[in-house]
Amino acid sequence: MRIHAVPGNGQRLDGGAMFGNAPRAVWSKWLAPDEHNRVALACRCLLVEDLDGKNVLFETGIGAFFEPRLRERYGVQESRHVLLDELSARGFAEDDIDAVVLSHLHFDHAGGLLAAWQPDSAPRLLFRRAHYLVGAEHWRRALAPHPRDRASFIPGLTSLLEASGRLRLVDGAHDAVLGPCVRFHYSDGHTPGLMLAEVQPSPGAAGGVLYCADLIPGVPWVHVPITMGYDRYPERLIDEKQAILDDALARGIRLFFTHDPLIAMATLRRDEGGRFGVVNGQQAVEAFDL
Repeated sequence: MRIHAVPGNGQRLDGGAMFGNAPRAVWSKWLAPDEHNRVALACRCLLVEDLDGKNVLFETGIGAFFEPRLRERYGVQESRHVLLDELSARGFAEDDIDAVVLSHLHFDHAGGLLAAWQPDSAPRLLFRRAHYLVGAEHWRRALAPHPRDRASFIPGLTSLLEASGRLRLVDGAHDAVLGPCVRFHYSDGHTPGLMLAEVQPSPGAAGGVLYCADLIPGVPWVHVPITMGYDRYPERLIDEKQAILDDALARGIRLFFTHDPLIAMATLRRDEGGRFGVVNGQQAVEAFDL
């Protein structure tokens, strides 16, 4: 089993929103803002090659589905579909992907499911051989979003997924398509039903990797009190983060970050004062033998 960190389209978002409870004087030391107060963010995906004989893609990033006006509004940096190009550069065609796992359906995590925007073309799903895995609780949220996060969902995406006939709603620690080497954890602090995937080298083994999604978007958010302005229930998120990090440290689980612009994967540590941090950060992860 080998893992790859695969870049998707980059974006820039307001730093104050990304570090909702931290002042600019603090967060600007972690990520430098531009003249519009925006910080650069990755939308990084995890490709697991030969997971029980399958190629499994965890997340698809923001993609290139936005029309130009919205692409500018949300700071998407490229008009081409970067994820497809990066998969191709690693020797993987779109039809080589057997499953796509989505922690949640916000556009910066699920937008890459859609083909790049073209004038007068209807949205179209990519990865046409793949099963699409979404947490059952989050699926219910996506069908009836709260006004606070309605704009984070892509109109019509749930209908496309249902119509594909390949949607799988996950409700539990494992799914039969992926087998016992993928263990799911759940979190409600960012959005109800966020599904975190832990990929293990063998069933129940330590030393795997956790796709942190928006529970821990990048290295600065490893510090337990730091949350985003986008988080639905920040205090709950802090409690969930504490529990996940305690468990990951105890079992030697690496952390994989979707939004960190520099670090894709790192080893968790805790200092003498009890504060979490990371060591051995890797910017590039290519065919890493798990």
